[in-house]
Amino acid sequence: MVQLPTPTQRRPSAGRRIYDLLRGQMADGTLPPGSPVVSTRALAAELGVSRTTVTAVYEQLAAEGFLATAPGRAARVAGTLRAPAPSQTAAIRQPSRAPSLSAYGRRVADRQMQALPGAEPARYDFLYGALAARDFPTLAWRRAYQAALLRQQHNLSYIAPEGDLSLRRALQGYLRRTRGIVCDAEQILMVHGSQQAIDLCARLLLDSGDAFAFENPGYPMARHCFEAAGARLLPIAVDEHGIDTDRLPEDERVRLAYVTPSHQFPLGGVLPISRRQALLRWASRRRAWIVEDDYDGEFRYGQRPIDALQSIDTEGRVIYVGTFSKALSPQLRLGYLVLPHALAPVFRQAKRLADRHAPALDQQVLAALIGNGIYERHVRRMRRENERRRSTLLQAIERYLPGNARVDGTAAGLHVVLWLPSFKAHDEPALAAATRGEGVGIYPVSPLFAPAASRGQARPAGFILGYASLTTAQIEEGIRLLARAIVK
Repeated sequence: MVQLPTPTQRRPSAGRRIYDLLRGQMADGTLPPGSPVVSTRALAAELGVSRTTVTAVYEQLAAEGFLATAPGRAARVAGTLRAPAPSQTAAIRQPSRAPSLSAYGRRVADRQMQALPGAEPARYDFLYGALAARDFPTLAWRRAYQAALLRQQHNLSYIAPEGDLSLRRALQGYLRRTRGIVCDAEQILMVHGSQQAIDLCARLLLDSGDAFAFENPGYPMARHCFEAAGARLLPIAVDEHGIDTDRLPEDERVRLAYVTPSHQFPLGGVLPISRRQALLRWASRRRAWIVEDDYDGEFRYGQRPIDALQSIDTEGRVIYVGTFSKALSPQLRLGYLVLPHALAPVFRQAKRLADRHAPALDQQVLAALIGNGIYERHVRRMRRENERRRSTLLQAIERYLPGNARVDGTAAGLHVVLWLPSFKAHDEPALAAATRGEGVGIYPVSPLFAPAASRGQARPAGFILGYASLTTAQIEEGIRLLARAIVK
């Protein structure tokens, strides 16, 4: 004999379950006061119930004051409801104990990564890596995008992990013309910006316990990638010419060196030919890889860009990393690797495992813009515009800041490093806070130094000043206000 459930055991009706679901989302802040709720028709279709059932629930919630409804308008959560306290939502969402992570996960969690700037930018924000939205070639991009979108395709499917062939062929010619790189399209791998390129290098070239040589100071997000792979940091000092190759380690576990030879980040040195040759001899001797990050190689002022280190590599030890973030937009998330032939197959497979491929339409757009010369004309125009910004910045620093202020990295790129000898490195946070109080955003250089290598060193306060997102008038006023903040 089948025993019928008692009333308390019976499953709640569909209407009750929907009511409890919506009330719960209002309580935990998923549906905050004033936010729209999904239409009765759409919710009924999603949950597989009749629209009548959902309508009855909405009417009940409206009668109780939880929903605000009006003829011809979408229902919304009542604006009079109080949002849940942060402590309540934290209690709901926080797990009862720390999650179990892999060794890689624990290393990522332990990285003391530099915090990103807040959501509220300063009025005069010298944020490095930001570009002016008005500089983006919107009209040319829109035309090329529409053409790519309307182009007849047999089907919508995945493309090759290495990227669109037309773009790789266009890049092959562009890199030969502008960076002296001789390669074929099979050596080029399209990625989601230079950060993914560096991450792939870390995963594929380093094992836990290996060591890597790294410029000090240098790009911290690259350092974090290599350390997260379990590799040991070997910081190498830089001077006005870039990395000091006389200090390269002969450690038997060193597997890789990360360098920015065309414009050392952040100090701006250009690696001379003697050091480039020494670096390549070291890599050959140690059977190590060199990751060449050419993050802003298009922007050199007064002379043509320096040829890439890869252009003189005869043994296939250099992995060249390029990006469109500085010439077009960091929001595109498009970059590329030029790989030695021996590494191209495994990098393609790793890219396939990571995310299949970079966005196909954007690659077709870039291929068109490079192929018809629009991209190179855009780069030349941006070089002229950023040279004007740089000149304004240097003149304003000379006019408003103390005479002992020093500037590095002025010959190329989209930023400079400002040194203030009247202050010490430990003063950087207070100075940054003081300038933000004047509406000016500047960014300390200390996080770019390897912590252990910099311990105990006496160094003046330094700040990275990016200028590519500002007008010349904003740069002038920003430096004037910066000067006012530091002399208070």
